[in-house]
Amino acid sequence: FVKKVTIDTDVAPLSKAEYPMPFALPEEPGEYAVTVSFTLKEDTKWAKAGHEVAFGQEIFRKKGEENPKKNPPVEVIYGKLNLGVRGENFDVLFSGLNGGLVSYRYAGKEMIEAIPMPNFWRAPTDNDYGNGMPKRLQIWKESSKNFNVTDATVTMDGNNAVVNVNYLLPAGNLYIVNYTIYPSGAVNVAARFTSTDMDAAQTEVSESTRTATFTPGRDAARKEASKLNVPRIGVRFRLPASMNQVEYFGRGPAENYLDRNAGSMVGLYKSTAEELYFPYVRPQENGHHTDTRWVSLSTGKKGLLIQADNTIGFNALRNSIEDFDDEEATGLSRQWSNFTPEQVANHDEAAAKNVLRRQHHINDITPRDFVEVCVDLKQQGVAGYDSWGSRPEPAYTLPANREYNWGFTLIPLK
Repeated sequence: FVKKVTIDTDVAPLSKAEYPMPFALPEEPGEYAVTVSFTLKEDTKWAKAGHEVAFGQEIFRKKGEENPKKNPPVEVIYGKLNLGVRGENFDVLFSGLNGGLVSYRYAGKEMIEAIPMPNFWRAPTDNDYGNGMPKRLQIWKESSKNFNVTDATVTMDGNNAVVNVNYLLPAGNLYIVNYTIYPSGAVNVAARFTSTDMDAAQTEVSESTRTATFTPGRDAARKEASKLNVPRIGVRFRLPASMNQVEYFGRGPAENYLDRNAGSMVGLYKSTAEELYFPYVRPQENGHHTDTRWVSLSTGKKGLLIQADNTIGFNALRNSIEDFDDEEATGLSRQWSNFTPEQVANHDEAAAKNVLRRQHHINDITPRDFVEVCVDLKQQGVAGYDSWGSRPEPAYTLPANREYNWGFTLIPLK
């Protein structure tokens, strides 16, 4: 459905006016984007008639009734350390030790190269370093690497298998992920970030998870983390480098972030993992896209569709987060303040960690032999009033003392 209507407007400076919507939305279920574009009616000294001065966009959703398809049940296979789920044309393997999806084969082809893991960190931006984020929020970098799997269980829900994984984070709270594997081969990932203020009586977990989580040490960690924001809430995994063809329905085509995305329209875009990279002179977070309904990555012959339960943010690049993170760069000197002999003589590496950037440059970045995909509920804003102290506005942050629920579905593409 596409409809275009032209309206003449006449609004005086410093005033406002309302115009009725010139058409009704269809009754059919779906998502409809209404885009308003203001263009010049006549030539001016600075632009020709038809030049776009401004635009705005609003998304409307109309829900419909679902018609679930009947499928035979999946088969669950139990091992000592792993468990598998098998269907007519696919098999999925989960690790009880790592707590993740370690293999996802469809039509005999491996879809994922590296395990999807919890992710709460982004490579710090210049603004992040200016406001002290790398040191202040370091616990979330640790929570993306040094978590413990307290539980990994499987149950049947009708014809579907549900694998539940509980991750205990160094911040003291839980990240709970449920994988629902459907007979079609699709896998829904439902994630729950529990508040750092969580109450033991209100958290439905097993006794082993409760014992590991609600201890004096964990209580202290949660108390400290409750004062913080989370850089992002998501998961990340890797695909083969050949799956670099990217198509998505979201805001684009340029990178955009929670607090600077109004200039990017929701639309259908095609690109590659190489083209989504933005080459900042000093490597840092880049290539993010907000308000995404779905994104697919493929070779052109096979691929993987990531369908959001609502909306997601994503990055799909030929590099890892660590490639853009100054603290992960090896063999590079810090950007020391060498204005006095005393400063030159006293380079304190311990004090400079996560505070001073390194001599990290664009030429240090080369494509890797994989595509790293970050799928997020959200990533905090990038701020920008200045680069020496300003933080993202509260509306564009993710306070750790709240609970967040989100999800997406992995669908193999033939």
